Amino acid sequence: MKLFVCHGMKGIHTRDGVPVRNGIDTLLEKNGSEGGKGMEVLREVEEIKGISIVVPFLNEEAGILTFCRDLDRYAASFPVKIELLFVDDGSSDHSCEVLRTYRFEQIEKAKLVRFSRNYGSHYAIRAGVALASYGVCTWMGSDRQEPLDLLSLSLEKLQEGYDAVLIDKRSVQVSTLNRFFSKVYTDLMRKYAVKNYTSGGTSTIVFNQKIKDQLNCHQELNSSIMLQIIDMGYKTCTLSMDFSDRTEGKSKWTLSKKVKLFIDSFVSFSFMPIRLVSIMGCILFLIGLIIGLVTIVNAFVNPNVPLGYSTLACLISLGFGVTNISLGILAEYLWRTLDAARGRAPYTIDTVEDLLEECSPKA
Repeated sequence: MKLFVCHGMKGIHTRDGVPVRNGIDTLLEKNGSEGGKGMEVLREVEEIKGISIVVPFLNEEAGILTFCRDLDRYAASFPVKIELLFVDDGSSDHSCEVLRTYRFEQIEKAKLVRFSRNYGSHYAIRAGVALASYGVCTWMGSDRQEPLDLLSLSLEKLQEGYDAVLIDKRSVQVSTLNRFFSKVYTDLMRKYAVKNYTSGGTSTIVFNQKIKDQLNCHQELNSSIMLQIIDMGYKTCTLSMDFSDRTEGKSKWTLSKKVKLFIDSFVSFSFMPIRLVSIMGCILFLIGLIIGLVTIVNAFVNPNVPLGYSTLACLISLGFGVTNISLGILAEYLWRTLDAARGRAPYTIDTVEDLLEECSPKA
C-alpha cells in the first residue's frame, strides 16, 4: 500500500483519504514550476514491511556471535521484520562455521552469502543489496560499532518522506592520525566531489526502494557506494550518532584500503585530478618562461657568467616528475574506463545459504 504524505495535517492518509496513522507530522513540498507556483505536492511513501541489513565481514569469528545475539534481542521490539544478509568477503578463519551455529529467534530471514575471494566491503554491500527481499536496506559492521538505535530512528525519517538517511559519526574513539586523515578526506569530498557529503563523514546509509533499484541497475566498479547514493540527488537527511569502540577482533580497514577508497572516490566522482594536471602544466610553463627570460637577460648583462647547469638539472627533474604524476593520474582514469568497458562482474558469489532453514518454527 502506498501512503500519501502532505503537510499541515496530522496523520497519514491513504488514496481514499482515510487516516491510517495519527500523530505523525506530515510533509509539504512547494512546486515552483511555471503554472504550478505555490501548489502543494503530495509525496507517495511506500509502507515499510521490513528492512534488509547487509553485514559484510572478513575474519570476524571472535565477535560475530555477539553481534547476532545483540541484533536478535533488538529485533524483538523492532516494529517491522528484519532480514540479515551476511556477506563473507573471503574469510580465511572459522567465521562462517561460527555463524552457522547461531539460531535466530526474532529475525525473519537470514542468509549467508560467500564470495569466491576477497573483493572489498563495498562490493559485499552491493551483493547483499542485490539479494535483499525488502525495499528498505542498510548495512552494518559485525564489530558492533554502529548503535542499533539508528535502525528505528532511520525508519521514522523514511516514514516522513525521506529517501535516504545518512548516519554521521558524531563521536568515535580513533587515533589522532586517523581522525586527521578522515577530516581531510571529508573536506576534499565536500569541496571537489560530492557537495552534500556529510561534514562528519557518512558511515552507514538507510535507504528505500528507489535507491535500491538504482544501485542494482548501476553496479559501479572501483567506486564508493556511499558517494554513489548521495550523488543520486534524492531527498536525504542526516543523523549524528555516537559510535562504540571495537571490543573484539581486529579492524580490516588497512592503510592500503583507505588509499584505494580515496583514489576511487576522486576518480569516480570528480574531475579535479584532471584539472590539476592542467594547472601544474600551466605553472611549469610560467616557471620555465620566467627562468628563460632571466637567462637571456643575464647573458647580455653578464656575458662572462657561466650558465647554471644545476638550475637546468633541477628544472628537468621537476618537469619529468610532474609529467610522470600527470601520466599516473590519466592512467587511473583510463584503467577504470577499461575496467568498466570490459563488462566483467564486479564480484563472484560462490554460495548462498539460508541460515534459518534448519531452525525450528517460530512460536
